[in-house]
Amino acid sequence: MTTPDAAPQARRVLVAYASRSGATAEIAQWLAERLRSEGEALDVTVAEVSDALDPSGYDVVVLGSALYEGRWLRSASRFARRHRHDLDHAWVWTFSSGPLDDSASTCDIAATNSADRASRHLLARDHVTFGGRLAPDSRGWLAHAMVEGGHGGDFRDRARIDAYADQIAGELSMLPRHRRPAA
Repeated sequence: MTTPDAAPQARRVLVAYASRSGATAEIAQWLAERLRSEGEALDVTVAEVSDALDPSGYDVVVLGSALYEGRWLRSASRFARRHRHDLDHAWVWTFSSGPLDDSASTCDIAATNSADRASRHLLARDHVTFGGRLAPDSRGWLAHAMVEGGHGGDFRDRARIDAYADQIAGELSMLPRHRRPAA
């Protein structure tokens, strides 16, 4: 039995990501930092998607992936497919990072086919695409050629990332603890 003045248990939040060069990992960290700033109501963990990552103990999952050739990384898509039933009870949001220009900051970009498919599998409440980063020291001949061709740079918009975290936190403050009771 709980006492009337007992604090509610914090929601467990997983910010999971797939990243090749670290830019999406940083976005995941930024989202987590902003969600943590909402106080003790959210217990936030950040982790790279992997075969060992078990999301079933979380109330909320924010899943993101870098985009390469217009697709989510295979590990993120596999994670969404593999865990869609484990997350029946959880609230889910998704994000992508990738455009190497300011388009993600100036307009809403529709989810790519793979991001949309993952979002639908997980019954995600929302998906957003953030700008990406292509650093001068990026590996691979294509990345090097793109940087040499003037397509490098950091197009991530921290204010937009913070706004997405604020949106998630705001929605969570109005949503029941679970999307549906765990079986």
